[in-house]
Amino acid sequence: MHLFTLFLIDAWFAWIPAVGFAMVFNVPRNMLIYCALGGSFAHSLRFLLMTMGIPIEGATFIASGAMGFLGVYWSRKHLVPRPVFTVAAVIPMIPGSLAFSTILGLMELNSSGYSVKLMAIITENGLSTLFTLSALSFGLALPSILIYRGRPIV
Repeated sequence: MHLFTLFLIDAWFAWIPAVGFAMVFNVPRNMLIYCALGGSFAHSLRFLLMTMGIPIEGATFIASGAMGFLGVYWSRKHLVPRPVFTVAAVIPMIPGSLAFSTILGLMELNSSGYSVKLMAIITENGLSTLFTLSALSFGLALPSILIYRGRPIV
């Protein structure tokens, strides 16, 4: 029951940045509900995968890929470009705390000097941030590559 409660809380708070980002980029009002559902779905799926032991990078790739496929479905159903749904929905999965920890570590390195422990923290957080952002990008691109593979560009 405790995991289910955490899952619902995660889903509830994930829609807020997704809708906020969509509103900044003038997504049509009737499509905001899909951005909210997508943000909640993707972030909650990542949370569920991480509780099952999958690292954040892999969980982010799977969740953004699933959101990409859902975005393709919604875009065909509503005749709206796919990024309207998908980009706003994956915004809650950006690893802000990892990136912030990396920057704080770099600032500490600059002010107090080199230490092996500090450099290990910076490297671990920086690489995790880089790989998580890469997983977001590749996960969103994967459905388009697989589904629209045979279509000509022009």
